Amino acid sequence: MNAEASPLKFKVNRDVLADAVTWATKTLPSRPSAPVLTGILITAEAGGTVRLSVFDYEVSSRVEIAADVVTPGTVLVSGRLLADISKALPNQDVTLEQIDSKVDVTCSSSRFSLMTMPVGEYPSLPQVPDASGTVSAGEFQNAVSQVTIATSKDDTLPILTSVRVEIEGEKVTLLATDRYRLAVREFTWNPGRPDVSAVALLRGRTLSDVSKSLGGDVTIGLSNDAGKDLISFTSAGRVTTSLLVEGEYPKVRSLFPDSVPIHAIVETGVLREAVRRVSLVAERNTPLRFEVSDGMLTLHAGTGDDAQASEAVEAVLQGDPITVGFNPHYIAEGLAAIESPYVNFSFTQPMKPVIISGQRDLESAADESYRYLLMPTRI
Repeated sequence: MNAEASPLKFKVNRDVLADAVTWATKTLPSRPSAPVLTGILITAEAGGTVRLSVFDYEVSSRVEIAADVVTPGTVLVSGRLLADISKALPNQDVTLEQIDSKVDVTCSSSRFSLMTMPVGEYPSLPQVPDASGTVSAGEFQNAVSQVTIATSKDDTLPILTSVRVEIEGEKVTLLATDRYRLAVREFTWNPGRPDVSAVALLRGRTLSDVSKSLGGDVTIGLSNDAGKDLISFTSAGRVTTSLLVEGEYPKVRSLFPDSVPIHAIVETGVLREAVRRVSLVAERNTPLRFEVSDGMLTLHAGTGDDAQASEAVEAVLQGDPITVGFNPHYIAEGLAAIESPYVNFSFTQPMKPVIISGQRDLESAADESYRYLLMPTRI
C-alpha cells in the first residue's frame, strides 16, 4: 500500500491538468470492486512533477505533468469529478491544495472542494515492464483499428474479446476473431533485441483505447510482475499497463485455405459506397449478395415483399463466376479497414471463408500485411 498522504499544494496550467486528468480517468472502472478504485491518485513532488494515476487491479494509467509544486504530497480524489471540474474551469492557472480531509480546486473566482479518500487503501501500482521495442503511434493505431473490429463483443467468451499479439524479432502480428471473421495485421517495429519472441493476449477494448490516446513513438514492454503477466505502453509521459488475458487462443491460421482459385478485384471506394447504399434495405441478419461475373460485381439486398436494392460495379474476375452472401455489417467494416485503392476478394467456394485484402493497382499482387477473412452467410 502507499504511505499515508501529506498535505499537498501545487499550481498548474488548466489545459495541462484537464488533458492529463481526462486521459488518465478513461480507464476508470465502470463497476469498481471498491470505492477507492473510482479515485485518481495525485502525487506532487518537490522537483516540480505531478503524477496522476488510476488503477483497478487490471489496467493502470499514469501520466506526469510539470507544475509549480509548493508542498509535496499525495491525495486521492474522485477521478470523474476532477475530470469534469478541470474541463469546466476558466482558462487560467489552477491551484490544488489539500486542507484537512478535502482538496480545494481554485481557478480565478471558481472554487471547488473535493472529499479525499484514504490513500492507504489504494492498491500499489504495478511495476512498468522494461522496453521490448518501439513503433510509431500512427502505425500502431492503424494496425489496432484494423484488427479490433473482429474481436467478439460477448464478454462471456473473454478469449475472443482479446487480440493475440505475436512478436518475432522485427515482426509484430495482431490477430482477432469472433468466430464469424478473422483479422490479421502484420507490421514491423524496432525490437529491443533482434531475437525477441513473445505471445500475449490483451483485451481488444483496452488495446483500442490505448492506441487512440498515444502519440509519437510507443514503447511496448512485456513482463511477469508478482506472478502476473503484464504489458505496458509508454508514450510522451503517459504509461498504461494491463494484465494479460489467460487462456489458449484458437488456432485460427488454419482457416486460411492453401490455394484460392477465384479472385475479384474492385475499386475500394466505389464498392464501399455501393455496399452502404444497398445495405439500407437489408433487414437484420439477412445477407448482402455478391454476384461476381466477368467485368462486373452486382450487389443485391432484400427479398420477396421486402424493400429491395441492387447495384453493379466494375470488377476484374480471375477464375469462375461466383455468388456469395455476406453479413452487411461485417463486410462494411472489412472494407472500411482496407486502405489500398483496390480490394481483392479471394474465393474458393460459395460457403467457404473469403479472404479480403488490399491491392495497390490491378497488376500488382494483393497486400497480405492485412487480411480480413470473412465467413459467408447462406443466401
